[in-house]
Amino acid sequence: MRMIRWIGHLPVAVAHLAARFFTSLSPRPPRTIDEVWAEDHLERGELELWRQLSNQDRRHSALVARRFVARRPSATRDEVAGALLHDVGKIRCELGTFGRSVATLVGPRTPRFRAYHDHEEIGADLVAAAGSSPATIELVAGAGPAFADLKASDHA
Repeated sequence: MRMIRWIGHLPVAVAHLAARFFTSLSPRPPRTIDEVWAEDHLERGELELWRQLSNQDRRHSALVARRFVARRPSATRDEVAGALLHDVGKIRCELGTFGRSVATLVGPRTPRFRAYHDHEEIGADLVAAAGSSPATIELVAGAGPAFADLKASDHA
């Protein structure tokens, strides 16, 4: 059973946030098998964006994308790319693990915290500029028919 805590008007799964925090502390890169898998599902511009993510974020991205494919076996390449790039907008907030934790708790009170909270919109702009398909852009923006599966995969 998950404990749900309310911060402002949003319910937050405390167990999910705690697990994400502790796995974000390790700077190790993703497994080679995950790197190769991501490379197989991303176009050149998308791959350049994905490589800008921190090691922690690339590990998280690959984990979420693999869960997404397990939930949605018929996922298209564009949807898998969207799953891999779902947090790419966070590169613009320039916050580490502790800064992101504070931003989650206090909300968009500073420009960097605002960028963290707006990462879906920022990410959609980044993948659009990289030449991604409309389906990939839509999923990164937090919308579209595959978004429920992505959200479930991200919060598993």
